[in-house]
Amino acid sequence: MDSTSAAVAGAVTFVWLGMVLGISFLEAPLKFRAPGVTIPIGLGIGRIVFRALNIAEAVLAVAVIAAVATGGPSTAVVVLTAAAVAVLFGQLAFIRPGLNKRSNAVLAGEDPALRRSRAHLYYVAAEIVKVLLLVALGSAVLAAA
Repeated sequence: MDSTSAAVAGAVTFVWLGMVLGISFLEAPLKFRAPGVTIPIGLGIGRIVFRALNIAEAVLAVAVIAAVATGGPSTAVVVLTAAAVAVLFGQLAFIRPGLNKRSNAVLAGEDPALRRSRAHLYYVAAEIVKVLLLVALGSAVLAAA
């Protein structure tokens, strides 16, 4: 992979990784521990934050794809890029709609205990997989420089 494309892909990948770690693994769980933050307030904040994160992730994914595509990547880099993008797509297309449905119900006044959902667990599992893929991808593109 040429050094410029590798540097861009590595930088963008690690920015993406940092955003996922900061939002999904710090902000999201901590917000519910803040004094006065109820479940409806936390869900309302979370929906806004995750919508912004997912838009940023989509932009960063496109930037990584462009940098990788123009840099003469190895097969490993192509596979890791495709896998990270696929996980993001899966989250947006298949998991987020279920989470939105549940949060809509809670925000409409339903008891959250009545609307238990595995979608949150699937989202967290996908985030963990995505983090591992992004670490591997960032390392692979920088090693290829």
